[in-house]
Amino acid sequence: MERFHRIFVIVLDSLGIGAMEDAALFGDEGADTLGHIAETVPELTLPNLAKLGIWNVHPSADGSAPEQPAGYYGVLKERSSGKDTMTGHWEMMGIYTTKPFKTFTETGFPDDLIKELEERTGHKIIGNKSASGTEILEELGEEEIATGHMIVYTSADSVLQICGNEETFGLEELYRCCEIARELTMKEEWKVGRVIARPYVGRKKGEFVRTSNRHDYAVKPSGPTVLDALKHAGYDVISIGKIKDIFAGEGITKAYKSQSSVHGMEQAAEVAERDFHGLCFVNLVDFDALWGHRRNPEGYAAELEHFDKKLGRLLDVLREDDLLMITADHGNDPTYKGTDHTREKVPLLVYSQSLEGSGSLGEQDTFAVIGATIAENFHVEMPEGTIGHSLISFIE
Repeated sequence: MERFHRIFVIVLDSLGIGAMEDAALFGDEGADTLGHIAETVPELTLPNLAKLGIWNVHPSADGSAPEQPAGYYGVLKERSSGKDTMTGHWEMMGIYTTKPFKTFTETGFPDDLIKELEERTGHKIIGNKSASGTEILEELGEEEIATGHMIVYTSADSVLQICGNEETFGLEELYRCCEIARELTMKEEWKVGRVIARPYVGRKKGEFVRTSNRHDYAVKPSGPTVLDALKHAGYDVISIGKIKDIFAGEGITKAYKSQSSVHGMEQAAEVAERDFHGLCFVNLVDFDALWGHRRNPEGYAAELEHFDKKLGRLLDVLREDDLLMITADHGNDPTYKGTDHTREKVPLLVYSQSLEGSGSLGEQDTFAVIGATIAENFHVEMPEGTIGHSLISFIE
């Protein structure tokens, strides 16, 4: 029999808990997203996460970890080579990535790619550099509106991003151009993990606001994942937030788009109040996009407290035969240099009303323990070529 009828996996996008042993190879020695947030904002209060063991897995300065948390807690280390969203999420579901995706942070995109993108889309490209989304809109938004040119930019991640004003450029035109960019960047020398449509509204500097109509065009996973195995076996695989985009729709049976991380948690609670059989996989991106990349520890701390309140509601509606796993996909230390992700370990908090015990799961050598645990619970075979070992026997 299945131990759990439904499993919820919630990814607090970028909530690392300390540098990996190889962090220096990525330029991230000493990074610690949660630790440095707690140091910067000592009044940070997370009662529900504390109850589940967050301060047991990452001791806080005030020693507030409960002696007996409500569930199991552990540390996950990324085996794959990378520190990006796709690599982290794919590994959770069994994929071991050995070759990082290409980045164009220092140089912008090659002239040949820009020329072909201009010819195929019919728009002259402006920008073509690494920048924050808000900064490049302030710099170039008025020009785009006046001329019909297209803002293309990148970041420290493996992404090609295109801005489009919803009223003057148009959403459909923005999506069309992104689809062309995705096709072009499948070439090995230009291959990025994601092409992202970044729509916005407003007509002049100081008024530009990005909207929730963002759309990610990700490369498909390099092989079948636990999500595919679950779907093939007839289980529900419900995604909330950008999970569908991260997996290019592969292995998903139902998808909900979130307007914010708070909204994502509200959606998770709503799904928990309905009947389904299988997995609900949630990504909460605001931690990363709004606060980590913008190097704002105070904003990150406030977002964590908002999450913690919504977590309380979810805990109230979970059923006895539900399993909840809370984790992260990489770090993004808001006190660190630059604006890039940071190569960090991540937490794993495991909770169910039916658990009789609690305690430490220690350090696990891959994020893929999450997918392997899900697969064993639902008695599906891990796809060929995937990695990971189940924790079911440790939490029964």
